[in-house]
Amino acid sequence: MKPKFTFSLAALVVCASAFALAQTGGAPSSPALPAAPGTPNDPPAMATSANGNKFAAINIEGAIFASNEGQRDMDVLQKKFQPKSDDLKTKNDEIEALKKKMNTQGASLNDDAKAELQREIEQKQKALDREAQDAREDFQNQQNEIGQRILQKMAPLILKYAQSNGIGMLVDTSNPWPQGPVIYSEPVDVTKLIVEQYNAQSGVPAPKTPATSGSSKPGSATPRSTTPATKAPGASSGTTPNK
Repeated sequence: MKPKFTFSLAALVVCASAFALAQTGGAPSSPALPAAPGTPNDPPAMATSANGNKFAAINIEGAIFASNEGQRDMDVLQKKFQPKSDDLKTKNDEIEALKKKMNTQGASLNDDAKAELQREIEQKQKALDREAQDAREDFQNQQNEIGQRILQKMAPLILKYAQSNGIGMLVDTSNPWPQGPVIYSEPVDVTKLIVEQYNAQSGVPAPKTPATSGSSKPGSATPRSTTPATKAPGASSGTTPNK
């Protein structure tokens, strides 16, 4: 499951507004900031409008969770919720066993026994659905906290990068089309560069990934595949709808 969270972009919006005001002469312009060491001044194939304004795209959600810090904190969160996930799976297996009993032995049960078994299945299913929903909401709330905390530190870096590279518009592609307005942005995407700079700034080492896991390497973020796979508790039990 792709990490799904809602976060406040207030700090980013405020800083962006101030930056735009400075660029239009409403306030003294800040001196150009140098690009981070080891990175190009321009993103690959930077798009430029007829009036010279540069355009770029970034998957902010992807950058957050593809960063070393994001991967580390999500791994901790996954391990924290693993016991709950295992418990939900056990309860789901018990319900499936009762359903199988109903299918295989239902014809031989008398009406009272069959009705009692059906009530037991329904009661256990409802209890599991509620427990799985509560666990998923708790998981997502804590995931939101991780995203918000990292965003507060990453936002100034993003704006600094945009300013130092003369980018007049930076579009967030976290919500893909048709949920979001951007259909295609890969040639002007700067997500990978931001992840690399944030990793250098944070000092958090790359997580150790088993060679057989098949997960992407840190810093390999792209608009379509930027976040490590995550699963909220109860997601595999079949008791809750997919996001």
